[in-house]
Amino acid sequence: MWNAGRTARKIFKQPGAFALAVIKQFRANQGVLLAGAVAYYTLLSLVPLLILILMALSHIVPEDRLLSTLSEYLEFVVPGQSAALVQEVRTFLAQKQVVGGILFVTMLFFSALAFTILENAMSVIFYHRVKIKRRHFLVSAVMPYLFILFLGIGLLIVTVLSGVFQFLGTRSIVLLGQTRSLDQISMFFLYVIGVIGEMLLITAIYFVMPVGRLSLRHAMIGGVMAALLWELTRHILAWYYTTMSQIQLVYGSLTTAIAVLLSVEIGALILLIGAQVIAEYERVSREPIQTSSRPVKLEKP
Repeated sequence: MWNAGRTARKIFKQPGAFALAVIKQFRANQGVLLAGAVAYYTLLSLVPLLILILMALSHIVPEDRLLSTLSEYLEFVVPGQSAALVQEVRTFLAQKQVVGGILFVTMLFFSALAFTILENAMSVIFYHRVKIKRRHFLVSAVMPYLFILFLGIGLLIVTVLSGVFQFLGTRSIVLLGQTRSLDQISMFFLYVIGVIGEMLLITAIYFVMPVGRLSLRHAMIGGVMAALLWELTRHILAWYYTTMSQIQLVYGSLTTAIAVLLSVEIGALILLIGAQVIAEYERVSREPIQTSSRPVKLEKP
């Protein structure tokens, strides 16, 4: 605790130097390139991942209820494009009886790609941890599927809570002799659930993805800050897509894919910059703040 306080004081004395060190090291780690790779593989993984989760949960919750919840909360990931993605998933689920073993294994493989690439990106940013201790390959192989399970449980919980609050929204109360609908309160709580879900997911990524044991406090701080920054960004993106964007005129039938890729890449940038802040904080706890970048030295096989 004392060491954490000393590190915080060191950063507060030189906030500009610390921010510059984060930016320079992020560039040295080719963070924009890493974010592009994460975004590309997320685009490949997103639809298979959603299909697998919905196929599993449809045995517990009605499919239409799941699709309704998914359409609402996908806006937290791909603002303005959730309806198009849900329609693709709905079309596939209408023919899910034709899914064979090979197609199922293929979807399972592609659904895990994004988490695998994200782990590799984290290993570049937290290179000082990888040098000391490497993760067993079996752990890396299983981790993406544990995250898929985590997302499935999260969607199930959110679907149940969403149903409860939507039911609450149909009710009203009498306050000071006037009847007031609970619809706005219901919408507020549904939004809060989405934001909390974002924070928990990002915190889990920061806590689990880097090699070694990251401080839960650091992971939570990073998760909260990254989620709030993404909330601001996604509202700007949603406004841009609905008012100013001419993307459909340029890309035509590719509009959804391009818009999703752009949104996910911006989200990946925010996620990786947050990881870089945590990595730099760890370094500052042991060394002076330096604004000179230290490029990653990859070991030769």
